[in-house]
Amino acid sequence: MLVVPLIIFAFFTYGSAIATRAYMGEASAQAGTALRLAVSALSGHLNRYEALPALIADHDDIKELVSAPEDAALRDAANLYLKEINGLLKSSDIYVVKPDGETIAASNYDGPGSFVGQNFSYRPYFQDAIAGRQARFYALGTTSLKRGYYFAAPIRTGADIRGVIVFKVDIDMIESSWGGGEYKIFVSDPEGIIFMSGSPEWLYGAILPLTADRIARTEASRRYANARLTALPVTRQRFEPHELMTLAGKRGSSEYLVLSHYMPAEDWTVNVLMETSSIRAQARTALAAVFLILCIAGLAVAVIRQRRARLAERMQMQADARNELERRVEERTADLARVNSRIEEEIAERRLTEQQLRQTQADLIQAGKLAGLGQMSAALSHEFNQPLAAAKTYTDSASVLIDRGRTEEARDNIRRIGGLIDRMAAISRHLRNFARKPNEKLGSVSLDEAMHDTLEIIAWRLKAADAELLLDLGPRPPVVRAGSVRLQQVLVNVISNAADAVEGLDDRRIEVSAFEEAGKVVLTVRDHGPGVPAAIAQRIFDPFFTTKGVGKGLGLGLSISYNIIKDFGGSLEAANHPEGGAVFRIELQSVAGLMPEAAE
Repeated sequence: MLVVPLIIFAFFTYGSAIATRAYMGEASAQAGTALRLAVSALSGHLNRYEALPALIADHDDIKELVSAPEDAALRDAANLYLKEINGLLKSSDIYVVKPDGETIAASNYDGPGSFVGQNFSYRPYFQDAIAGRQARFYALGTTSLKRGYYFAAPIRTGADIRGVIVFKVDIDMIESSWGGGEYKIFVSDPEGIIFMSGSPEWLYGAILPLTADRIARTEASRRYANARLTALPVTRQRFEPHELMTLAGKRGSSEYLVLSHYMPAEDWTVNVLMETSSIRAQARTALAAVFLILCIAGLAVAVIRQRRARLAERMQMQADARNELERRVEERTADLARVNSRIEEEIAERRLTEQQLRQTQADLIQAGKLAGLGQMSAALSHEFNQPLAAAKTYTDSASVLIDRGRTEEARDNIRRIGGLIDRMAAISRHLRNFARKPNEKLGSVSLDEAMHDTLEIIAWRLKAADAELLLDLGPRPPVVRAGSVRLQQVLVNVISNAADAVEGLDDRRIEVSAFEEAGKVVLTVRDHGPGVPAAIAQRIFDPFFTTKGVGKGLGLGLSISYNIIKDFGGSLEAANHPEGGAVFRIELQSVAGLMPEAAE
């Protein structure tokens, strides 16, 4: 009768050790991965800044300052330079220290915790750097009371070392990523004091005994300023090759699996802790599962005889179930076929709808152009009437001159008539090209030519608004990838809006400029009007949205322009200029060095 209990006792005793060993090894591998990631993150974050102190130390302003440290102008210049570099690099602080340890310039010179005037000769990083070596040091700032990692480099003028440049890096961002999760990560110094931790209650706690020697070395460098150091209640033990640590806390004691990695360049040790309670619970669960499996196996042997008697019945039930399953599969297949058919019909309907939307968009673009032509008609009739009246006058005058034998003056009148006819033909040609529907081909378009044709079309509007157009396309007008007629439509819409904005104002300038930027051509149109109100800034490119009165606009111009530029692979944006007025920014792909081809 005692055999069974003994077997069960031996099973649980040895089985528990085997299961714990297996799960402990698996947890160690997982914690090792977390440790490598933490070490890589720390090394990567610090290595980005390692070369910066030497670069800053080689700057002319810094060298001049350490050569004449009492010069107030040089101090001011160095302070501004360090503040600018500190903001650019997003570091904690940068400061310059004289050979006697006094700080003479700092990025925080104008702050309440300024380092200027502070003496840091006791810091190891200063002592190493003034001796001509690149230095690293991690500590709690004695002035700022903020933790950081310090890089220091000597400032040389010729063969002499005239000072030290110190670069302090904030490490809070990495530490904040360690909070929560199944792992507890902390960094300890050679004295066993925790310097970084995802658990704030462990900060400045010691995992090694705080002996007098350790305390003396820590206080000599003032690594932790006035922070209170405490010894954590730690008990260490081993489980086979694994190091374990038991830490007592307010909620009781917790046992952790410990993995550590020493970083020689930083002279600190990164530690990853994982609670063993979950590991031991998994081992117990696995052992219980194995025991249950064995019990089930024993019961299965006992049930086999009963199953033989019912085997025939079960086989029949399985056959019935298989037949039922096949029937359901057939029904489901038929349902899927019907669903696929409906999906294909919906796809066809959506494609037809998409085609109709494209056609509608093209019709809206044409409607916008025709609406613009309708608005131009009254002014353009005036543009044609003036040359016609002048031509009639020149004709009558030429007839009189011929009668009087003054043929040379008559020829001059006839030449003037020809010029007027050419001008009316040019206006008519541009309007005809502007009105027709473009195809979808894109090519190289010169902004100079596109702007010339655009001004032929909108000259009447600028004249009606008494607006002054200032054009600056650069010494070599850019060439863009676009469609000529559609690009003219965009320019007509944008410049016409600018003319509307400045009409009746004192400053009626409209500035158009173009320049190349990172393989793109940027064309800006700025007016000196009231700008774009914040209330409509988000809706300015919506179809049928307009701030003009009834009969003065369809609200399609900017919406059409936005979609045309998008079709060209570019962008159209509107903003307010800091000095007043609105700025429309058109960005297109550059075709540098190519001559324009027919794109419409």
